[in-house]
Amino acid sequence: MSAVDFLTQEKIWFDKPRFDEAERRFYERMNGPSQPAQDAGPNTILQDIARARENIQKSLAGSTSSSSSSSTADQGELVSRIKSLELENQSLHKVVDDLRTALSKLECRVAVLEKTPAPVTSASTPSVPYTNGTSVPQKTSAPVKDEDEEDDDDIDLFGSDEDEEAEQLKEQRLKVYAEKKAKKPTIIAKSSILLDVKPWDDETDMAKLEECVRSVQADGLLWGTSKLVPVGYGIKKLQIACVVEDDKVGTDMLEEEITKFEDFVQSVDVAAFNKI
Repeated sequence: MSAVDFLTQEKIWFDKPRFDEAERRFYERMNGPSQPAQDAGPNTILQDIARARENIQKSLAGSTSSSSSSSTADQGELVSRIKSLELENQSLHKVVDDLRTALSKLECRVAVLEKTPAPVTSASTPSVPYTNGTSVPQKTSAPVKDEDEEDDDDIDLFGSDEDEEAEQLKEQRLKVYAEKKAKKPTIIAKSSILLDVKPWDDETDMAKLEECVRSVQADGLLWGTSKLVPVGYGIKKLQIACVVEDDKVGTDMLEEEITKFEDFVQSVDVAAFNKI
């Protein structure tokens, strides 16, 4: 007998559903029907689903209550802040009103002080002694003039002569002051200037150049010492000093006059300028 023939005659694998059914019936007769056991799986899933729904509802209810409580807390904090701001605003209004009142009082006092003249106290004012030994000068009222006396004071019979004498005295004093001012020596402002006079090239006659510079003469101009300073490539510049009166001679005038000697002078620069 081959293996294939053996398998064809074997019935256990092909009749397994029938054996399972017989086994189920046997256990049902022994323990009762097994329907609840078969439904245990779906019931468990349904219970899990119900439990999950309950947990979701509880979580939603908790989040809602927490959000409501947080919103309530926020509203309470906002209300407290608004109340504090209102109190602060009221206090600031009160301070401003007090300042305005004090300022108005101060303005009234200043106006009264400006209108009333300062009282004149005489040297012979009697003093009232205090209990502690100190004394305070007693205020005395100034004598009140009658209206007739004031009218008499307004009438000046010799006013014209006094005005003429005052004018003459004033003119005499002005004349004396003018004479003293004219006799007083005036201070002449002077300056010391050091000029750099540059030639065209090394073939320029520097002696002739200096002669041309010193030929510039003006009221308030005094030439001083001079020297030749090497510049480079055999070229030397003339450095010459002079003293000038500021009101009469300026650096612009000196540069303009010296640069007129175009055959010898290329340019003129102010090397130093000092007030004397």
